[in-house]
Amino acid sequence: MNFGEALRFSYQSLAANKVRTLLTALGLVIGNASVILVVTISLTSRDYILDQIRGIGSNLIYGSFEAGSQTSTLVDADFVKMADVEAIRRQFGGRITAATAVMTSYDTVPIQGKQEDVRIIGSDDQYRLVRNLAVPEGRFMDANDVVMRNRVAMLTGKLAKRLFGSQSAAVGQKLKLHGLQFDVIGTFRERTSTFGLSELTDETILIPISVQRYFIPVERVDPFYVQAKFTQDVVPMTDQIKQLIQSRHRPGARYSIENLAGILDTAQKVAMVLTIVLIIVSTLALFISGIGIMNIMLVTVTERTREIGVRMAVGASRREVLLQFLLEAVLISIGGGSAGILAGISVPLILQYFLDDVKVPISFLSIAVAFGTSLAVGLIFGLLPANRASRMNPTTALRYE
Repeated sequence: MNFGEALRFSYQSLAANKVRTLLTALGLVIGNASVILVVTISLTSRDYILDQIRGIGSNLIYGSFEAGSQTSTLVDADFVKMADVEAIRRQFGGRITAATAVMTSYDTVPIQGKQEDVRIIGSDDQYRLVRNLAVPEGRFMDANDVVMRNRVAMLTGKLAKRLFGSQSAAVGQKLKLHGLQFDVIGTFRERTSTFGLSELTDETILIPISVQRYFIPVERVDPFYVQAKFTQDVVPMTDQIKQLIQSRHRPGARYSIENLAGILDTAQKVAMVLTIVLIIVSTLALFISGIGIMNIMLVTVTERTREIGVRMAVGASRREVLLQFLLEAVLISIGGGSAGILAGISVPLILQYFLDDVKVPISFLSIAVAFGTSLAVGLIFGLLPANRASRMNPTTALRYE
């Protein structure tokens, strides 16, 4: 009996007990679908978390004054100044894509018939790049607005709607801040929300920092942002920027200079641990499925003892009997595994149509691992029943009732 005949006999034997075969394969369907879905979920969640962190500002370094002398005059001198930001631009010009400063003030603005306090931040044209801002309507301030001290303002989308009814309607309107009239040139929003943990809130006004400086008694940049060109340069540059700022101020003044590298590393480690745990759980499901295949095949061998005796009596070798029963186990595992792989792939493909903002990647490595595991399960757990069948004594098997 050649391999083709053994395969045909194995298929016919499985087809004769369709319900048993399907129930046996069901464990592998669930196990393989779980492996692919687990890897897909872990990759999706990892990429989403990392994209959210990067969306706050790619390769971002940020800093501000932390603490210093109790003497107010000395404290004022300790604050980070625009001159410090210019020094960063000069010293690290070839290693950064942008460096910007933020100054904050507050003013009351009439909103829907009531006077409300609104945060006003001053920055420059590089602020959009560093903070990864989107401009739904109008335009962003440019370098000329900063240099010429143009009285232009940008509004967050929520504030624009409350003040003028819609974001598009806000563009071109006039707005009085600190007693001066500003032209609204556009609206903006964070591409990735920081949930109010940065200087930006849902209702914020952005103006040129050169104009904002006139509304603040003491010059204080809080915070400043630097965007490094290369990811590997973020950590060393963080230390170098801190040294530069400290060298430009009084000894003893402390400055907090941070980056997102630590958060990114932590997120990657958490995602890796989550992936490993979920894969272990899925592997256990496949292992249990293998035990199910072995149990069913042992029962099948017992039920077909007389058939095995007849085959051996007419000339079938022990190797051919072993091959037939091993093929039956492998066919169950590969069939169930393939169905599980198709089920595991179909779910992410369907989700792609409903999730516009989230990419759902399909790992081809997980598909290969799932298929290989299915084959291994069939071979390993089918070997014991097949070996038992091949070692039967033909005479004893023919007398079996």
